[in-house]
Amino acid sequence: MILKASDSTAASAHALNALSELCRIYWRPVYSFLRRQGYGHEDAQDLTQGFFAHLIERRGYARADREKGRFRSFLLAALKNFIGDARDHEHALKRGGGMILEKLDDKSEAEITRAAKWQADEVYDREWAATLVQQALNRLAQECAIAGKAELFGWLMPRVAVTDESVIPYEEMARRSYRTATTLRQELTRLRARYRAILREEVRGTVRDPTEVDEELRYLCHALAAG
Repeated sequence: MILKASDSTAASAHALNALSELCRIYWRPVYSFLRRQGYGHEDAQDLTQGFFAHLIERRGYARADREKGRFRSFLLAALKNFIGDARDHEHALKRGGGMILEKLDDKSEAEITRAAKWQADEVYDREWAATLVQQALNRLAQECAIAGKAELFGWLMPRVAVTDESVIPYEEMARRSYRTATTLRQELTRLRARYRAILREEVRGTVRDPTEVDEELRYLCHALAAG
């Protein structure tokens, strides 16, 4: 979608709306990078909004080259160029934009503060991975809601993306949900398979070639595990 918009002489309103949606999805990695670079909460938030506004208004996405790799890498390079320009930096701090619709929770803010041993690029990659995981879980939740299985997803969601057995035992979930433990395990197997498929689709949208999906997945899993 970004490449299609960049190929046109004038980006359509539909393309710009879609780009704005991407900004709303991917603002957390950008914000986290800036926080780790030493910017305070308000400055980092303003810079994040300014960066995405700049990207859209100046059509910075037109420089995205399908031969030069991942959207993750492109966005980080564009961000570094943006904050490296003192004039744009000063301009960004004075504009709002209103693109950020939510705040990082206290846990996420605390993780950024504690990540003293992490480089800003590493924090960015970890948040990027977490964003893709959340996108996949959100899509899975929507599918379950449409299928009338929102309650079931609520019970099983803590086990979908992880194999942590410290969550509520199956037997306890079976008692509370009025289902058998066997049924819950079968449903979890199905949900995990669908989650993995959706996550691959999310990653596929950020890389140049389908053959790069597995490598990018391994890298992002490593980034999450390191955190």
